[in-house]
Amino acid sequence: MAFEYAIALTGSIATGKSTVASLMALNGMRIIDADTISHEILDASAQWVEETFGTQYLRLGKVDRPKLGEYIFANEEAKKILEDFLHPKIRDEILKRSERQDTLKFPYLIDIPLFFENNNYDIQDSVVVYTPADVQLDRFMKRNGYSKEESLKRIATQFPIDEKRDRATWVIDNSKNLKHLQQECEDFVAIIKAKYL
Repeated sequence: MAFEYAIALTGSIATGKSTVASLMALNGMRIIDADTISHEILDASAQWVEETFGTQYLRLGKVDRPKLGEYIFANEEAKKILEDFLHPKIRDEILKRSERQDTLKFPYLIDIPLFFENNNYDIQDSVVVYTPADVQLDRFMKRNGYSKEESLKRIATQFPIDEKRDRATWVIDNSKNLKHLQQECEDFVAIIKAKYL
């Protein structure tokens, strides 16, 4: 049975989930990353992308992810086509990796950006990387160089971060500096180890 020892790691755009995943790994947590799996599957599906969306979304024979991303975010129908193609494949791969991790009988994280939105995974526990909405917007604009309007539009494609925080088993607070975030991650790993070791 998959997901027996899984904890979903989630958050929202620009709340610092990738940084937290790296810090968790440094602290000895094993991680299955849905984004990495999704990139691997997309890269292996260049021919499908070309046939479905056109040659303009390939560059040097590889999927031009930023360009495809822009198109997908602006086109609801294309987004659905891509998700219907990718999500079952991503889920199958996560299931396979999860079953392998479960044999070790110790908690591990599955980094799933849209864990609450898609409700695709039967995972009991979750940890949310939390940043107040105003800080999230500011970070997203700085990181991606988008206008406030475009940034708000992208952020609005996900559940509000406060809602995710309220639904989580644990919360990692990323509203301050990196030192504080490191401490939050260390504290979380200590809680998990105390519970299982």
